Amino acid sequence: MSIFMGLPAKLTEKQIKFAELLVYNEGRMSPAECAFEAGYQTRPRQAASELRNPKYSPLVVKYIGELRAEVQEKYGITFERHLTELAKLRDDARVKGAWAAAINAEVARGKAGGLYVDQKLIMTGSLDNMSEKELEAKLKQILDDHKNIINISEDVEDVITESAQASSEESKQS
Repeated sequence: MSIFMGLPAKLTEKQIKFAELLVYNEGRMSPAECAFEAGYQTRPRQAASELRNPKYSPLVVKYIGELRAEVQEKYGITFERHLTELAKLRDDARVKGAWAAAINAEVARGKAGGLYVDQKLIMTGSLDNMSEKELEAKLKQILDDHKNIINISEDVEDVITESAQASSEESKQS
């Protein structure tokens, strides 16, 4: 094994085992557990820290990065892969006659594809506290503000106008 500037030129078996344990058991084993399992019995926490530090172990860090890239490529989620998998689940459920599961898979595909928009509105006022005039004014304002997206026929506009006029006449008589 040749040494270049104090660093080994290739990985040892223990380093390779540590890197593989770390990547393939991500979330199931701590780095210290991976180091211990790889053969670093004395001070495994210290060894794990040094093995993940590019200043001390650049080859190990590079190898860990390569392994993670492979795992990401193999198991990573892409939009296309996600939709394909949901379609397979839907088709399998349909073949088995599990209609609810097939529908849920198709809805999930639609959500992933952006066909469904989940909107939540938080109301800060109460319609119960508004007078009839205020309600009509608010309705008119909403219709005016959104007339380009709400298709309002002239008949509906006439009803709104007549309602507003009748309401103002009632309040004058009172």
